[in-house]
Amino acid sequence: MIPGSAPAFFETPAGAICLSSIFLIPLAMAGLALVNNGLGRSRSAAHAMLASLCVISVASIVYVVCGSSWAGFAGGPAHVWALGGKPWNWIAAEPFFLRGVELDGSPASLAVLLQMFGAGFAALIPLSAATDRWRLGAACASTAILAGCTYPMFAHWGWGGGWLAQLGVNYGLGSGFIDSGGAGSIQAVGGLTALAVTWILGPRREKYSSEGMPAAIPGHNLVFVAFGCFFTWLGWLGLNSAGAILFQHVQPGRVVLVAVNTTLSAAASGLMAVVITRIRFGRPDASISVNGWVGGLVASSAAAAFLRPAASLLIGLIAGVLVTFAVDWLEMWLRVDDPGGAIPVHAVAGLWGLLAAGLFATLSGQDSANGQWLAQVIGIATLLGFVLPLSYSLNWLLDRLYRQRVDPEGERQGLDLHELGTGAYPEFVIHNDEFIQR
Repeated sequence: MIPGSAPAFFETPAGAICLSSIFLIPLAMAGLALVNNGLGRSRSAAHAMLASLCVISVASIVYVVCGSSWAGFAGGPAHVWALGGKPWNWIAAEPFFLRGVELDGSPASLAVLLQMFGAGFAALIPLSAATDRWRLGAACASTAILAGCTYPMFAHWGWGGGWLAQLGVNYGLGSGFIDSGGAGSIQAVGGLTALAVTWILGPRREKYSSEGMPAAIPGHNLVFVAFGCFFTWLGWLGLNSAGAILFQHVQPGRVVLVAVNTTLSAAASGLMAVVITRIRFGRPDASISVNGWVGGLVASSAAAAFLRPAASLLIGLIAGVLVTFAVDWLEMWLRVDDPGGAIPVHAVAGLWGLLAAGLFATLSGQDSANGQWLAQVIGIATLLGFVLPLSYSLNWLLDRLYRQRVDPEGERQGLDLHELGTGAYPEFVIHNDEFIQR
């Protein structure tokens, strides 16, 4: 720094903490990849890990090429329409290839870095729901749609000064839509995309009997699944802290509160899943309990910087209940085959986290009585009423042009051998469908 000049943002305490926190986010992606891998079948394990790397790569490239142009950042150029005498910010108007952003540690450049990681994070979520039957090329093509369209659009509305964020200024609804850690922009967008993809792909072979009853297809490595939780925890601490500083402009000292609330929500949700499965099945279910832990992390993301610890505990407890029962509800009643639990964990818990922010968060002395809850409900309605149909329509069109599901022989053989020509565990016997529990 030149003597007498103003420090660059990354040289301030807020900037240094924010940059360090952003560097933790890839750990959450690594943890989620491990969870996805462990909850799938052993004969598709190598494919699952390669697909994780591929979709992160595609998402990062597409976001830099065009997604960042639509996402933008608060205060940047955008297309603004006047409705009812009020200005509404609908989409950013940045140049392609980040040509309008100086990557120098400024808040705008850090927002680009966080959202690039966020695009990769969101792209991993559908992989979890579509495991064992999603072609690698199709997953990459679907990721391009996510990173180039649905993700940056909603991210702009919530994070980039868009119309959802303007609900407070234009209509006095609290502080406008808040989603500091991406419960909506990353988790719910990814989870609803996962729902759309699973509807299009259909369930795995042998998942449902002729009477329509689902069969239990256990994950092949629960050690991977549990170990992935530790990575997700570390990454989420960074995601929630960086998002609070960048998008809600909190003071650096609040990252302590963020870390406490994030941990409490995950702990309460995970333990609630353990208790519920112990009561229902006579013993705890490891995979559902792990999903409960991640669901608590997701639910904490909307407003971890603005919650009291007791509220975070309550949010986590409710998230654990929702995730646990949503697994059965989706499988039994909607016939959604989601091996990794991505839809309950990321979509259901993410939407709950957004609503909880309106019920429990305190922003600048305001509370839910000032309409914050209504701003959150409008954001949730946008996700369900616009993002989900848009994602389904785009992926349906993609499926017409490029078939997304692997053929039956490839699914029986396993994606490792069918698409990669080699297995993840060549020295071990890989179990076939006769080991499915009915």
